[in-house]
Amino acid sequence: MRILPAEEFDLRREVEYGSPEQNEAVRQIVSDVKKEGDAALLRYTERFDGMRLAPSGLRVTGDELKAAYAQVEPSFVTAIAAAAANIRSFHEKQKRSSWMDLQPDGSILGQIIRPLKRVGVYVPGGKAAYPSSVLMNVIPAQVAGVPEIVMVTPPATGGKEGIDPYILVAAAEAGVSEIYRVGGAQAIAALAYGTDTIEPVDKICGPGNIFVALAKREVYGAVDIDSIAGPSEIAVLADDSADPAYVAADLLSQAEHDEMASAILVTTSVDFAKACQAEVQRQLAELPRREIAAASIERYGVILVVDSVQEGIQVINRLAPEHLELMIEEPMAYLGLVENAGAIFLGPYSSEPVGDYFAGPNHIIPTNGTARFSSPVDVDDFIKKSSMIYYSKQALLENGDTIIELARREGLEGHARAIEIRLQQEAKSYRKGGE
Repeated sequence: MRILPAEEFDLRREVEYGSPEQNEAVRQIVSDVKKEGDAALLRYTERFDGMRLAPSGLRVTGDELKAAYAQVEPSFVTAIAAAAANIRSFHEKQKRSSWMDLQPDGSILGQIIRPLKRVGVYVPGGKAAYPSSVLMNVIPAQVAGVPEIVMVTPPATGGKEGIDPYILVAAAEAGVSEIYRVGGAQAIAALAYGTDTIEPVDKICGPGNIFVALAKREVYGAVDIDSIAGPSEIAVLADDSADPAYVAADLLSQAEHDEMASAILVTTSVDFAKACQAEVQRQLAELPRREIAAASIERYGVILVVDSVQEGIQVINRLAPEHLELMIEEPMAYLGLVENAGAIFLGPYSSEPVGDYFAGPNHIIPTNGTARFSSPVDVDDFIKKSSMIYYSKQALLENGDTIIELARREGLEGHARAIEIRLQQEAKSYRKGGE
């Protein structure tokens, strides 16, 4: 890892919008599935995944879900169930309730909160399987009260035929029973527009490759989407009190995700920087995914030296990292200075994988600097809000002229007259009643 003064570094990674050819291919796939439904869905599944399916073979059966349990270790079932319980407990605290406020004039104002009716979760099947992401997408939706949650995943995981059993067990433990063996842009189109086999959803969540990302962008507006996620990233702010081995391991835990992942150490000590630099190289040599991690470290890994913890936090706030670890003395004393970070991990025992898998907070977090204005996935992502207005006669009589004034200043005479006619009618009724 390079060691640089903080002022010499600028993390700029191009947001992946795909090549013109990729965009055109996705538009064609989405259009075909929208028009032809199952026929196009099955055609593209055979073309891209090498599996010829009938419509009846798209849905994963209950027997397949039960059989998946026999293909995984009992310790995994125990672990995924414990993680699910923690995730559910954390997200339960995010629930909101509808409310109403009775005004002195008899009006009632309020907000009605309802869950989305149907949500689609995409689970990738590319370089690796991520059962934990099943929990992170499904459980907040369940806590929000979404009654229908459907999962799609490619019919082959990691290049091997069949859906990874760990994904199926995670889905079953999370309570998902409607699962389809279809992936790629064609799966996103099916969720958005529906086919004879797959009913359309209101929102699509979950990560995927560039074709999945482009398809989500293509269908946005017909349905809602979570985000177009970028490569993973971690920033660690550390001083001499930190253990270089811990810091190096945490940096590599993100670097192994993807060649585009970013691992950044910000430290107040040149000696600590050199110790971490050496430790990263030592641990990298023993890492099973060292080729991916090495490419990430070479291109986007850096150690930045600052004069103080306060200056380090200023650097962090400019980076707005997805994951931030505060490996400093008294990290809680500095927490209030952190303005931009997706998830914040405090102290030597709050390693980033604790949050990825088990603690409870969601691991679907804003990337690429978007923590400046966006947040981790939570229960609010799966609800919709309606404002409610019950205006009393007294309120309209008291405020009608003001509303008319505002409408006419905007040149919307029809708006003004909609109020004016009520004021006139009430005035007539008043005069008539007084006769």
